[in-house]
Amino acid sequence: MEEKVYKVMGGAGAMNIVLGVVMLVVGVTAGVLLIIGGSKLVNKRTMLTF
Repeated sequence: MEEKVYKVMGGAGAMNIVLGVVMLVVGVTAGVLLIIGGSKLVNKRTMLTF
């Protein structure tokens, strides 16, 4: 019975690590894309007319 608990805990820990890495990659990618988009807007702000 105790071995089953340790296996479940090990699986949960591994899943948390994998999920953390995936979220980190997605966050960095989104940040880079937002910075690129913002820099394009700043560079073309002279073309904007209201």
